[in-house]
Amino acid sequence: MMPVHRPAARVRTALAVSLAAVLSVTACAAAGGNARVQSAEASGDGVLRVGLLLDNTGANAFLNAAQLAAAKVAIQEINAAGGHKGRPVELLPVHPDQDTAAQAKGLVDAKADVAIGPTDSSHAAAATDVLSRAHVPVISPANTASALSTRASGGYYFRTAAADVAQGPVLAKLAKDGGAATISVLYQEGSYGKEVSTAVTEAARGSGLTVLPAVGFKPGNVADAAQSVAKASPDAVVLVARDGAQGALAALHNAGVAGSKLILSDGGFARYGSGLGSGVLDGARAIIPGQLPTAAFQAKLLAVDPSLKDVSYAAETFDAVTLAALAAARAQDDAGRSIAANLIPVSGGTGIPGAGTPSAPCLSYKECLGGLAAGPDINYDGESGPVAFDSNGDITSAVFSVFKYGADNNPVPAGRETAGRAG
Repeated sequence: MMPVHRPAARVRTALAVSLAAVLSVTACAAAGGNARVQSAEASGDGVLRVGLLLDNTGANAFLNAAQLAAAKVAIQEINAAGGHKGRPVELLPVHPDQDTAAQAKGLVDAKADVAIGPTDSSHAAAATDVLSRAHVPVISPANTASALSTRASGGYYFRTAAADVAQGPVLAKLAKDGGAATISVLYQEGSYGKEVSTAVTEAARGSGLTVLPAVGFKPGNVADAAQSVAKASPDAVVLVARDGAQGALAALHNAGVAGSKLILSDGGFARYGSGLGSGVLDGARAIIPGQLPTAAFQAKLLAVDPSLKDVSYAAETFDAVTLAALAAARAQDDAGRSIAANLIPVSGGTGIPGAGTPSAPCLSYKECLGGLAAGPDINYDGESGPVAFDSNGDITSAVFSVFKYGADNNPVPAGRETAGRAG
């Protein structure tokens, strides 16, 4: 199995929710409408063009390769099934050397009908500010910041990755399934830590667990917080952290918390190995968003890029491209307005005008295209699992892969959990 690396500190940069942001959403909806729920007249030129926003540089630049390979695989399969209205779908040239705004402007100039990306949540604003004005929908395969659910985009922003807070119920369920009656949350201060901590707390209480007071810490200053958690003697400890995770794990061990009591949020998932003392994480569990790619999907990716070493966000990228093509097929139009207006119905989403009752899932572009021939309501479930966009462009059924640590402080796959409507 090819490694799935889920870098957290940079990719999942959380954006602060503010009253100003909420007001701007309202103003945008009033002024420009909401493309997700408004009907659109056909205005495309007959060629569906897909653009990629590859915003990773430096240590995270390797993430670009998996997304590019996945987009190529998706377009190959779409074109093998007849393309869009009998014409090949085009993948526009990529420019990872440019910043997000410059890439977005380039896609507008190249007449992109949909943009896949960006990876980094903190770059979503730069992408949507440019592309939404040009009526080009943006589908990110990796943005997870919770505040993006209410970002003003005129209804042109979607994501096939779950928001950070979606993991709260899964973390609480792992604690309860492990036999815990009491739970503590140790979280790294900041938007990510506070939001996920709150989600875990609410879910744990809802499931009947006794939740002890959550304790926050700053990286490099975690010893007292760890001692406080250990003193409370919970049955399970959920660690919600990113760059401060390793220090927190060491501090919890020093405070006497056994590895078997630990559950790590996605930000803390890593191969710690000799970075921690032997056995520190023995029995600990952790989660990452998405399901592990199948061997068949990995083979398709390697056929496109034999040098590929990592498949992070490949499944989510593949699904984003496929959903865009299905939305264009449902609309019988390749224009961005039409794609945005049809993404929710083809994903199996409900609760908006034009979206009927989801049918049984279809699992490929070709299969779903056949479903559209029989009626307007299809339900695409892809390589990343169910999607079912809601009225914010968020997925409403999120799959998480579960890992368990051994005495060597390294994780191995241990199953999966689903949060949301399909859970």
